[in-house]
Amino acid sequence: MADQEAATGVVAGRPLAEGDPLRGLGWRGRLMVAGPAFVAAIAYIDPGNFATNFAAGSRYGYLLLWVVIAANVLAMLIQNLSAKLGLATGRNLAELCRERFRRPVSWGMWVQAEIVAIATDLAEVIGGAVALYLLFGIPLFTGGLITGVVAFGLLALQSRGHRPFERAVLLLFMIVLVGLLYTLGRTGVPGEAVTGLVPRFDGTDSLLLATGMLGATVMPHVIYLHSALTQRRLRASGVEQQRFILRTTRLDVFVGMGTAGIVNASMLLIAAVAFAGTAIPDTDTIEGVFTALGTTVDGWAATAFAVALLASGFASSGVGTYAGQVVMQGFIRRRIPIMLRRALTLAPALLVLGLGVNPTEALVWSQVVLSFGIPFALIPLVLFTRRRDLMGSFVNNRWTTVAAVAVAAVIVVLNAFLLVQLLIVGS
Repeated sequence: MADQEAATGVVAGRPLAEGDPLRGLGWRGRLMVAGPAFVAAIAYIDPGNFATNFAAGSRYGYLLLWVVIAANVLAMLIQNLSAKLGLATGRNLAELCRERFRRPVSWGMWVQAEIVAIATDLAEVIGGAVALYLLFGIPLFTGGLITGVVAFGLLALQSRGHRPFERAVLLLFMIVLVGLLYTLGRTGVPGEAVTGLVPRFDGTDSLLLATGMLGATVMPHVIYLHSALTQRRLRASGVEQQRFILRTTRLDVFVGMGTAGIVNASMLLIAAVAFAGTAIPDTDTIEGVFTALGTTVDGWAATAFAVALLASGFASSGVGTYAGQVVMQGFIRRRIPIMLRRALTLAPALLVLGLGVNPTEALVWSQVVLSFGIPFALIPLVLFTRRRDLMGSFVNNRWTTVAAVAVAAVIVVLNAFLLVQLLIVGS
């Protein structure tokens, strides 16, 4: 039945009468479709982005600004494909992988997806813990526990429907945006920042950091999640409604990912303006950034930075746990209590905090791990969205498929090159 619906372009979810098209509902109709992209976008501005983007700006100035912009453009394409997949088929990416691939393959993909989920939670929990320490002096281990509890509270909103959860995530997203834009306004941006738009690297270290930035921006778990957020949202009953839903979904993705891009660029620009080329110590760490902002700018800028980091940690931790549930249920048709999943993914982060590992270094390396998980989600996404028997009228056009294949190839090649550098040249 699902294949038959997909072939005719019918979207699983809420039924809509042909005589009452979404287009006629104006902004109300758009709001019925909008929302999933902003839930996905919070993962694109998680604490891992703070670590990699501030480290990039502190060490290399504007050099890697082009990586931030390129990564967010890629995110727009990838998340649009994921959203389309859920709309067209009524199933999410993990479910389709289970159905279309042999069991050993799908189980292997599930295992790597769970590893990615652990790396994701590591970044988010550490970020929230560091923010609580900076703002209130709460020990890191205790801050990690608080972040986990808040994430569970966000997930509890799901029992009231998708809207309360989406609104809570959007509120936290706006706090991150306002906090960083305020800090950027206090530092200012000189005209020479445009030099960062020219693609280039400065040795293996900058390549490692750029790959971490890519992993922090294009997040594997939200490639799976976005298709789940749209799969049961609406059911179109005609070509006009299908086109309207698709256009509105694209707008949702463009605005959500575009706003995330502004946030990421702000992080790098703040660090580049305030710290690059200076003798201020430890400005490539989150704690060092907080201290240096308070010294070189003012206490309000430092506080705004820490509040943005806290909101990012809280929201992204909830979204990450939700994505983990989607992945497990999709790949192996199993669901465990959300509290148990929260505890399992929280444990490695608490271990890192308890051992006293440098939080910023742990964040950066977690993003490198995430970057290696991208192809396992991205390649099946491209394969599925190019199939008319699955996508119906939502199928990719030729140029979209070409662009998606090129993106996947660049990511795979970049990660392979980085692996060689780390394991062979580095040794």
